[in-house]
Amino acid sequence: MIEKPTSSLDETDKAVWARQSAFPIASEGYGWVDRKRNRYPCHGIEELAAAIRSDLDSKVDLVWSPQSPYCQIPEELAELEESIHEVKSRWAHEDYLDALHRFKTLGTAVLILGAYMTYQAWHVLAGRMNASGLEVSFAEQVKFLFKALTQSTGLGIAAMAFLIFAFIPWYQSRKRILELREHKENAESVIPLIRFETWLESQKAPVTWALLAILSLVFAVQMFHDKALINFGASIPAAGLVKEAYKNGEFWRLFTAPMLHGGLIHFGMNALGLLYLGKRLEVFARWPHLAIVFLFSALVGGEATARLMDAPSVGASGGLMGWLGFLLVYESLHSQLVPKSAKRRLIGGLLMTALIGVLGYRFIDNAAHFGGLAAGMAYAAIVFPKSLSVIRPKTTFPDRMLGILSLLIIAGSAFYAIHLLL
Repeated sequence: MIEKPTSSLDETDKAVWARQSAFPIASEGYGWVDRKRNRYPCHGIEELAAAIRSDLDSKVDLVWSPQSPYCQIPEELAELEESIHEVKSRWAHEDYLDALHRFKTLGTAVLILGAYMTYQAWHVLAGRMNASGLEVSFAEQVKFLFKALTQSTGLGIAAMAFLIFAFIPWYQSRKRILELREHKENAESVIPLIRFETWLESQKAPVTWALLAILSLVFAVQMFHDKALINFGASIPAAGLVKEAYKNGEFWRLFTAPMLHGGLIHFGMNALGLLYLGKRLEVFARWPHLAIVFLFSALVGGEATARLMDAPSVGASGGLMGWLGFLLVYESLHSQLVPKSAKRRLIGGLLMTALIGVLGYRFIDNAAHFGGLAAGMAYAAIVFPKSLSVIRPKTTFPDRMLGILSLLIIAGSAFYAIHLLL
């Protein structure tokens, strides 16, 4: 049985993830811990370093040594520095080669499609010029071709797929290689971010998973109802935010639309965002605000798109953008809770979302996205005043009551959407 160590160090001035006690108590000697918290003792630092070098599947999550009464991230042991750099360099190089292959393949496909669309548009323009007998200036020809390309849904989808599945992975893998070179010279600079992400990954977020389960259930019903997987059809007019119907009194569509999705890709992207943003918000701002911000932002985003766009809308993106906006403001107002490098990742996510919105403006509901983003930012600014404390805010009785009410409304909206589809 491992006894809890006693320490004379007062760490109450540190954020929870930065404290030694953020991770489990160490065992005797050396060893490592995987993501499931299984322990693997080693006979010495050399065997531990060998385990790090042979870690092909990123199983090593934490390590322990006689130097600390608690487990640590591997980067905190100076003796493991070379082994860590070796294995991370190998991972980064493999990721870069894979991303480069996708970059070239998808990039070539987009260029070919763009060339074909340009040829088609030019053919149409030439036909009009021959039929009318009028000459069109070079500037007007370029303007016509540009308009045809930017209004092409197919080319927009292809460009967005290139951005998500090729450019972003390529950029991130290349950036990771450059960061590894920089961190080798200043290894301590990366420790706060890795500690933060490792600690956050180990935290439980039951309400986040409950929300994902609710959305997954509605998605399964949509697949059954539409007998489709990629692009849904009949379920969207049945329970989505059809603007004319909403304006004519079907107010419930504002609640049911965020529970639905347009297809597998739409649901998959939202699910990934939900798990990361939801856990981060639930851990640092507590679960009531997770539910409140999601519902409030989804409704504000829905109202924004109802006023600004005509096409039907579905998806949890308004609520998720609300979470993103909330975290951007909340973590700025509570600057001691998370490392600065972690905040930059949120800003990067926002910029990528904006770029995707520009590329897919014909089929992405930017009004709902920015409406939800603004709602989340406003909520954080109003509810959470600025603080330099390292202690996460506690929940109050009104918070819990509003959180429960919000969860009931979300669950009720989901089941009403299912009722409409069955």
